[in-house]
Amino acid sequence: MHLRDVPWVSQSNHHGMEAAAGRIPALSEPDLYRSVQAILPRERDCHLTGMLRWTLNKKVQNRPDGNSSLVCVVIKELEKAERLDCRKNIIPLLHTLMYAVLQTAHMPAELHKRVYNFCKRLLTFPQPYCSTGLSYSRLMKAECCTPGLMYQRRVVAEQSLKNQHYPFQERVFVFADPEVFSGPLGMLLQADIQASNLGPHGLLTPLDHMSSVIQHSIQAALGPQRCNGPSLVQALRDMGQDVEPYFQEVVATLEQNAKEGCMPGKGGMLGGRLDQLYQEILATARAGPLSCGPQCDSRLPNPEISFHMWTDEEDIRKELYRCVRSSSMSEQFCLSQDPGDALETSDLLDPPDTPRHSVMSVDSGIERDLPPTTAEAEWYDQMSADLPVSPSADFKCGQEVAGRLSRKGGMKMKPTVSDSMVLMQDTLEEHGGLGGVGEVSRRTLQRQTGGSSTQAARSFSKEPRPFTARIVVMGDDRVLGRLAKAYYGLRKREARKLFLTQKVNLQFYYIPVSASSVKENVAPTKEQCCAFGSYLGMVDPWYNCHIRSLGVTIPELAKKHTNIGQQESLLSDVISYYVRMGREPVRFSIYQVKISFCCLTQEPVEQVFLSHLEMELPEFRRISPAVKEKQQWKTLGDISGAVVSMNYKRVTLSGRDVDTALSVKMFGAQITAIPSNETEDLNCLTLTLNEAQTKNKSNLEQKIRISYIKIRSLEKRSFTVTLDKDTRRAFKDVQSIEISSCLDPCYCLHKSSHTKPGGTGDGAGLSQYMNRGLPLAINTFSGIIN
Repeated sequence: MHLRDVPWVSQSNHHGMEAAAGRIPALSEPDLYRSVQAILPRERDCHLTGMLRWTLNKKVQNRPDGNSSLVCVVIKELEKAERLDCRKNIIPLLHTLMYAVLQTAHMPAELHKRVYNFCKRLLTFPQPYCSTGLSYSRLMKAECCTPGLMYQRRVVAEQSLKNQHYPFQERVFVFADPEVFSGPLGMLLQADIQASNLGPHGLLTPLDHMSSVIQHSIQAALGPQRCNGPSLVQALRDMGQDVEPYFQEVVATLEQNAKEGCMPGKGGMLGGRLDQLYQEILATARAGPLSCGPQCDSRLPNPEISFHMWTDEEDIRKELYRCVRSSSMSEQFCLSQDPGDALETSDLLDPPDTPRHSVMSVDSGIERDLPPTTAEAEWYDQMSADLPVSPSADFKCGQEVAGRLSRKGGMKMKPTVSDSMVLMQDTLEEHGGLGGVGEVSRRTLQRQTGGSSTQAARSFSKEPRPFTARIVVMGDDRVLGRLAKAYYGLRKREARKLFLTQKVNLQFYYIPVSASSVKENVAPTKEQCCAFGSYLGMVDPWYNCHIRSLGVTIPELAKKHTNIGQQESLLSDVISYYVRMGREPVRFSIYQVKISFCCLTQEPVEQVFLSHLEMELPEFRRISPAVKEKQQWKTLGDISGAVVSMNYKRVTLSGRDVDTALSVKMFGAQITAIPSNETEDLNCLTLTLNEAQTKNKSNLEQKIRISYIKIRSLEKRSFTVTLDKDTRRAFKDVQSIEISSCLDPCYCLHKSSHTKPGGTGDGAGLSQYMNRGLPLAINTFSGIIN
């Protein structure tokens, strides 16, 4: 079944025409029940589930009280799944429920309490149900006290609406791999994102978003008994620029009520104040005093999304710096104006590994010993001849002297105490207790997902930061390898000079799309596979239905060449749903490799990789596969194979690594970090050797689980090393490689600054609770559900 067989485009257009005619009937409960059953994950046609959920969302948006009816149906299904212990449906239904609650105009107090109690009961479930239930129960508790608070905070943050009471902003950055998204496909994605900012009356403006916040907040607090939705919408539309003062008042009222924790009707001033504002808005627009009537759902606009073709590895860091240092962000975040603390943008945009060479001095270092400049010589000649000095010559001389005496500010290599505390707290908040002494052996083989449940992590609650950057990367495994390298460079730079850690909360998302599925007549190869997408779809069924399925949906849309306006921004809607509801991260360890070359004059390089490292002999690569499969090529194998020495630490389930050293003859090796099935899901590396067909072939296992390895060629043969299946990150004439876990630069900085001379620093102070390794957290809907 293909995407063209699903009538989602015609259904969406039909609903839009009915909405324009004003004759959309309310959704019946049986119809909603069938739609909810259709979106549940299933093994077959899982890529259609995401399309059906998107269609259901559009269907309830275009009908009166559609979201409130959907909430009633989904909560019944959740309670049914709880009774029958059908846990595979809980996470999909829970996300569907909360997305509908977020957009519902008004919910009765009984329904609020019913949803909150269900989320609270999930705390008795195992991971990831308890962590998801905890997150949503906190949101529902705040929503019960202050109706409309979730919608208001979401729109204010995503649309960067200026106010003094909720100074938080979010932005979505989409980085696409040009190797995959080239030509019409990149244009399709960019046009889809641009079309997401269009509303029924054209491009959405900040005033439109302010009107939506006012409408939703007043309706959520007053309900149909005290508010007429259509009259309020028309009054806000007629006000124009006069909407902003009412927006500021509504935000202040809701935030104050949320701070006090007052329940509606129990001493809080929320209902009375919003009712007063409602009457003032109607009076300003000269509308009649209507005290009751139907409700109008406020459509949740897509967040502000910026699209980038990821051509330079430094693009992510540069975009973050530009965004934070923009004028609006600087005012909102109250950036330091001290010239001694402020950094110039040009310095921040330099690569993190820019060399700072020392220059040997050829003078005495005394100012009077420096040879005079041309302007100084002219000035001295005029003074010695008792001639009047012209103002221009005096000014020019002063300028050159000032230029000689100027010094470029250097970068502080040793951070201050406050900077060290910020970096340490950031490490403890993100991964507290994951790398402590005594816990390494118990946690090495268990892949981390969601929030840490250790006591150290619970002791350091994550402080909110004013800006959240949601970075979405699109491509195959190569794009995640580039993301790991960019993230390591960013952490390395933060350890040298703190700038983003205090202000920016980084969240990473991944949409797998391979070049083989996009381009016609291209067979899938090892350079173009999506092992990460397959793994995330295996551990998270809801991710498999909505995000991994885009690898099929996007090429179908590109082949159809459908008008973007008719699609109602399908891709941007799915991206918005992903970044809003994807709360549970799956952490992948980043590994560091030191590559040494055969040429002695060539310096070794240190690189990082995430999923795959391939090491092979160039001459063996030229041998045809038919010759390799023959059994009579022992002589050829003896010639082509190379003798290498290997020193590695073998990982065991008991947590006791075994040091092993041996020599073997091989054509190459593959080192992978992503398992092919759930039974092999261990947080370690897997070594696979391509041994030569010799008589004295070693009895090594086909796959060896390791945590550290060093391979060195013992002959005059060089290898070619490729990182993360990316030919752009290939190294030739390699003699040896050394692979280990990549240490967090912030941990290394704290350890070096608190280590006494002659000591190791392990297990001392707070270093024992800090995460030593550097993981890359990719957000999903449920984390590892099995």
